[in-house]
Amino acid sequence: MATTKLKGNEVKLAGNEVNVGDKAPEVTVVNSEGLADKKVGGAQGKVQLLVVVPSLDTPVCAAETRKFNEKAAQLEGVDTTVISMDLPFAAGRFCSAEGIENLTVASDFRNKDFANAYGVLIAEGPLAGVTARAIFVVDKDGTIVYKQLVPEITEEPNYEEALEAAKAAASK
Repeated sequence: MATTKLKGNEVKLAGNEVNVGDKAPEVTVVNSEGLADKKVGGAQGKVQLLVVVPSLDTPVCAAETRKFNEKAAQLEGVDTTVISMDLPFAAGRFCSAEGIENLTVASDFRNKDFANAYGVLIAEGPLAGVTARAIFVVDKDGTIVYKQLVPEITEEPNYEEALEAAKAAASK
């Protein structure tokens, strides 16, 4: 069982851990715009940058989403989706207030299908039931070509490494 840390304390993650080289499970999340379903993972014929955050209502997650929104505009051929357990209504308000327009912000609140399929569901502690901080890059054929499970939930990811992986996958 995979683990991460929250303020230095180890927390277990639930679900099916996936790694680089694995086929990315195809799951449905809910878009914050209009509550439309959006499929992520699987072979979509385009590169997918899946940015997983615990909640947009925290400073680190908000900063991460703003940063990826800024950088996503420069990624040609990459579909960027930020996924959390936030309700779509709250995510929609966040996007409106922050001017998030270059990526999709989606929710896994219905069945936690994404969190379970990718092994990023926090299983214990004060954040039990939300997603850990992670990034997956899925190539056009549906294979995970990059994974970053951020070792400390309260810290930002390695943006440059994730963005370079997405660019490399898109150039193939």
